[in-house]
Amino acid sequence: MAKKAKTVFMCSECGNEYPSWQGQCSYCGAWNTIIEHKVKELEEPSADSRRRTGTGGGQPVKLGSVGTADYARMSSGIGELDRVLGGGIVLGSLVLISGEPGIGKSTIIAQSANSIADKYGTVLYVSGEESEEQVKLRADRVCGSISDNLLIYPETNIENILAVCENEKPCFLIVDSIQTMYSAEVDSVAGSITQIRACSNLLIKFAKTNNVPVFIVAHVTKSGELAGPKTIEHMVDCVLSFAGERDRDLRILRSFKNRFGTTDEIGAFRMTSDGMIEVPDLSGSLIENEGTEEGSVVSAVYEGSRPVFFEIQALVTRANVGFARRTAIGISQNRLSLILAVLEKKAGISLLDYDVYVNVVGGMNTNSTATDLAVALAIYSSFKGRASSRRIVAVGEVGLTGHLRSVANADKIIQEAVRLGYEAVILPDRNAGKTSGGIQVIGASNISDAIKAYLK
Repeated sequence: MAKKAKTVFMCSECGNEYPSWQGQCSYCGAWNTIIEHKVKELEEPSADSRRRTGTGGGQPVKLGSVGTADYARMSSGIGELDRVLGGGIVLGSLVLISGEPGIGKSTIIAQSANSIADKYGTVLYVSGEESEEQVKLRADRVCGSISDNLLIYPETNIENILAVCENEKPCFLIVDSIQTMYSAEVDSVAGSITQIRACSNLLIKFAKTNNVPVFIVAHVTKSGELAGPKTIEHMVDCVLSFAGERDRDLRILRSFKNRFGTTDEIGAFRMTSDGMIEVPDLSGSLIENEGTEEGSVVSAVYEGSRPVFFEIQALVTRANVGFARRTAIGISQNRLSLILAVLEKKAGISLLDYDVYVNVVGGMNTNSTATDLAVALAIYSSFKGRASSRRIVAVGEVGLTGHLRSVANADKIIQEAVRLGYEAVILPDRNAGKTSGGIQVIGASNISDAIKAYLK
């Protein structure tokens, strides 16, 4: 078919298209992000060729009569990765994994690719950023013995990559990274929104047609969000994010979207010289202090299918000059402000002239409200200079009225506290009726009752 040129204007932040240039994107609100792109399109196909056919022969069918089957999965060889994916890699799925530079994306993918090649067959690793020698050096370091079925292909042209896939017929395809890929059919530079969208469409078609799972590595922006058009996240089946502090060895893998499993699971790894090491006992690795020191309280959240315990530390010191500082690492700054307001109103302490610093030890970031009570107790303990004489776990959401709201999966948190050897658990009243299992379960209706139970 003959090709015709088309000019579109796209927002580099969200990927929204416009027929002409304008200063502000009306979709995401960003300024000066709309860029002109020239693309080549095929002429409109006939109506018959664009018709989508299904099992109903073009007619609606009863949803209850549609047959269902379990999705076939393959193991990645890494238990924590399989956990986040919902039990393994679904055949024909497209998985997008992102993270900051140097966080370990390529390392964990290389380990998984080598394991899959050993067990299932040919794996094609497409590298658009590194040479064969660079990938080989990493594989020697993290994989040890490299499988003969693991193929490396340094290429950035998506048409050449798909042609090699037709010849080699891999059972697993890795593209590292999507920002380096380009299609000869699109008249724009690699990494542009048009190129990313076109290459992703071709990879999706390949994955669904050949029932081959595809892993795509993606870059992130300065703010930590996924680079490229937002539509890519809607197109793929699973979006994974690899996060961690650069000065710590702990890495957390989260799923922000998963069509074949839950998005509540997390995977824990430690970055070592030998690659990514799984951390099945995340709670035990995060807690070094028993929580009996001034300003230190242990809390817990339920992530997916397991409770995770960690230590929350607070430091309250008198402000020297100017306004008092409020610093939060690992929890929301807005949540800290809310808890401080409740403590001043309901616990009778004035923090107007005091700097308050709160840190979640170990590099964990939690957005769960279940840690509110532990944060409040740690701040109160540091302010008063007093600590609990017992090993206590505090879990509960603090409301604006000072009352404690119940949390989910409290019984499983109690069981984990017993395994870790804690003496007592402070919970909201509604959760206090759970099975104790040999540990003292203390119910508190408000923040004042929780403080009395903690310092008892």
